[in-house]
Amino acid sequence: MDKLILYCLPFAGGSRYSYRVYEESMPPFINVIPLEYPGRGARTKDPLVGDINALVEDLYAQIKGSVDNVRYAIYGHSMGGLMACLLARKLIACQHRTPLHLFVTGTSGPSAPSRGEKKRHLLNKPDFIQEVKDLNGSPEEILSNDELLDYIEPILRNDFRVTENYIYTPGEKLNIPMTVITGTREDMTAEDIQLWQRETSVKVDFRRMPGHHFFIYKYPFEIVQIIAKKLVIHSKSFQS
Repeated sequence: MDKLILYCLPFAGGSRYSYRVYEESMPPFINVIPLEYPGRGARTKDPLVGDINALVEDLYAQIKGSVDNVRYAIYGHSMGGLMACLLARKLIACQHRTPLHLFVTGTSGPSAPSRGEKKRHLLNKPDFIQEVKDLNGSPEEILSNDELLDYIEPILRNDFRVTENYIYTPGEKLNIPMTVITGTREDMTAEDIQLWQRETSVKVDFRRMPGHHFFIYKYPFEIVQIIAKKLVIHSKSFQS
């Protein structure tokens, strides 16, 4: 079976290293390639990008030279889910090969009105840190370490600014299969999650898993299995 590429987009505050457990757990026929936002991880020397359109352009520049020569899918969690959808639209608009599948976890549809309701990036430091704690995704050793907090706080604020200032622009529906997985204890409504169907003409596979926003670290193997099974189907369809 030929290898497929799975481009992975980080969540707010995350980096390409955030998906290590997924890289280690993915079956051999899937090559996981995590992309990196500026200002963190392997790109700490690059300035942070607070404009969502500029960030899409950055991601596009990372993969535009290779997507036409491979079969690929895109996965993103939270902020990464929104960026995955926007990146797919950018690739199609520029007449590149269409992604086989979009995998989204931990976020509502791009058109959800609730996206612009919170302005966490404007909070004072104590309230901002409390918001981060409430997401149940950052280790306590980071949240209680002032030096680490001073490093990660501007990255998180930047990424929250990117998504909280995002203004939805309706466009033509994508013709791409999508799988959307959310946690049962996440702070979002079922109606907002269902708005992902607005983005594609293919029936979305909506799934739920127990847990808060970072349920992806509680069920990495289950999520990997879902991704792998979907991509096996695409691979067989391509070969037949």
